[in-house]
Amino acid sequence: MKTIYIFATALLLTVGCNRSRIGSKANTSDSSNAIRLVSKGLNAVFRDYSPAGMEKYFTENYIQHNPGIPTGRAPLIGFLPALKEAGTTQKTHRVFQDGDFVVTHNTYDNAQAFGAKEIVTFDVFRVEKGRLAEHWDAIQPRVVTTQSGRSQVDGPKEVKDLAKTEENKALIKVFMSDILLGENPQKLTDYISAETYHQHNPGIGDGLAGLQAAFGALAAKNDMFVYHKVHKILGQGNFVLTMSEGEWHGKPHAFYDLFRIESGLLVEHWDVIQEIPAEMAHENGMF
Repeated sequence: MKTIYIFATALLLTVGCNRSRIGSKANTSDSSNAIRLVSKGLNAVFRDYSPAGMEKYFTENYIQHNPGIPTGRAPLIGFLPALKEAGTTQKTHRVFQDGDFVVTHNTYDNAQAFGAKEIVTFDVFRVEKGRLAEHWDAIQPRVVTTQSGRSQVDGPKEVKDLAKTEENKALIKVFMSDILLGENPQKLTDYISAETYHQHNPGIGDGLAGLQAAFGALAAKNDMFVYHKVHKILGQGNFVLTMSEGEWHGKPHAFYDLFRIESGLLVEHWDVIQEIPAEMAHENGMF
């Protein structure tokens, strides 16, 4: 089993030079309609608490991967009164589209129903025939004080470099294999900028030095997280999200990692990490 233990060891020893990559096919599809649909769907749930809005924007057989919510539109509609009573609200910080998928990076307030008053999430929606048909997410409590001084959601939001979409997705695919799945951990500096690497994981500082300190501490406690499988790689322009499955603290976890890419190098990282429960409200799994 390849693990990130290999990555941590190489990270503590690595010294290297960055290199850029040459890309290929670009994704230039117009994302405005699907993104507007997701915005309207989220407003129907977390602003208007509207059953009629949900019937308009969600398919009846809405497929749910959130482990605590049963699959289908009806159970989610049944959840609306509790959300309204709690005053649960949602804010999107960045959004992009990849084909039929729309990725949103969100915060929620008064979200005790999801595990904490304030939470940070990645929500991924699949659009089908003008409605929201499927949903994946990962949820983590908001952390106020972080190692880098950055929040879990601040930083650039503009989707740029649309012509480099496929190039950047291909870059992240090999990065995940080489580094996080442990195939070639010595190549770390082929992917991550040694000059600028802004970190939003609350327990890790900026740059390669921040990674060295964090992973060294985890390895010393024999508590390093492990990536087993990358399920999806979704991207548009300079943003690419990976949805992965692995282990941490000896338990199965979902790892959602968002990377911002400039000139063929990773320059910024956000993530949400959630334990995968043994029992779920459906049989769809988290991925």
